[in-house]
Amino acid sequence: MDLVKLNMYQRLRDFEVPSSILDEIFADEGDLEVLESNWKELENNGMSADEIAAEIAKMIFEQLDISPDQFTEENE
Repeated sequence: MDLVKLNMYQRLRDFEVPSSILDEIFADEGDLEVLESNWKELENNGMSADEIAAEIAKMIFEQLDISPDQFTEENE
């Protein structure tokens, strides 16, 4: 995994996206391509990496209809 992808992964983990969900996203080339292109677009619009991670994490939780606290054991 290159540094850009590793940075995206870690930033999303910082916003409590479970590693099991991120592993699925990063293992699927189509999902990863969508993530990377949207991340770059948001960067080009002036958002910081933390702002981008927060927004993408929020969207992941909404799309999967889950909340971060459902995975507290993993984060401990």
